[in-house]
Amino acid sequence: MTIKYSEKTLHATKLHLLLFHYIYKNKLTTPNCRSLRISNQRTLTKELFMNTSLKRDISSPIENLGDLHIMTSIDTPMRHDAFTRTDSEKIKKIAQLFQDIMHELGLDLQDDSLSGTPYRVAKMYINELFYGLNPANKPQLSTFENRYGYNKLLVEKNIRVNSACEHHFLPIVGRAHIGYIAKKKVIGLSKINRVVDYYAHRPQVQERLTLQIFNELKSTLETDDIIVLIDADHLCVSARGVKDTTSSTTTMEYSGIFASESQRNDFFNLLK
Repeated sequence: MTIKYSEKTLHATKLHLLLFHYIYKNKLTTPNCRSLRISNQRTLTKELFMNTSLKRDISSPIENLGDLHIMTSIDTPMRHDAFTRTDSEKIKKIAQLFQDIMHELGLDLQDDSLSGTPYRVAKMYINELFYGLNPANKPQLSTFENRYGYNKLLVEKNIRVNSACEHHFLPIVGRAHIGYIAKKKVIGLSKINRVVDYYAHRPQVQERLTLQIFNELKSTLETDDIIVLIDADHLCVSARGVKDTTSSTTTMEYSGIFASESQRNDFFNLLK
């Protein structure tokens, strides 16, 4: 089936891409028209379409985006038919495609060291690195009644995070620190680690990972008094692009009692 777009739709799409490019090139803070320091939107439109070099650049919108990445949803973007194939079928297909990638790179797939690489990579993607994409692999989060009435801060810290950047498929490695104040329900400590591991093992954005862990624990424990902090190194920063090997990224989400600065400080002090 061939999809035809109207001239109006194509024009709007082109304007959107040009506008996005303008925002990036001028280093404005957010991709939102309200952040533009221009009084007249018509002036902006005219400026964009008069800029012929910009129109040439827009032929490669991915290159123009560069490292200006956006988290589009708290939920991991998935196709509706993502699980119609079995894991074995996916491994076979990915192995075939990765073999093509290696061939294009000029690698000799007849070499003993390389011949099994496509299968190993495919198996790693499905069974290990990205196992968290499949909801069938979600851990069972059994809770227990808080019979002993513990109502102070509980912190599980230094939880290992092994994930992958969804923009370059390069590793994200770091630590998660989670605190909560129980009400009626408590959860086994290892279950907190399993929640982190499950959501980390998929192509991720660190902000989304933080929110997914937060929302899962908030729903499971039925309390607003949750705080999640992740500090991680991104190889897409250290191994490519700017190649900064010293920086790390910290994200945090909290609600309930942790809206209080003093309560957050109690949490931070326990991480020292």
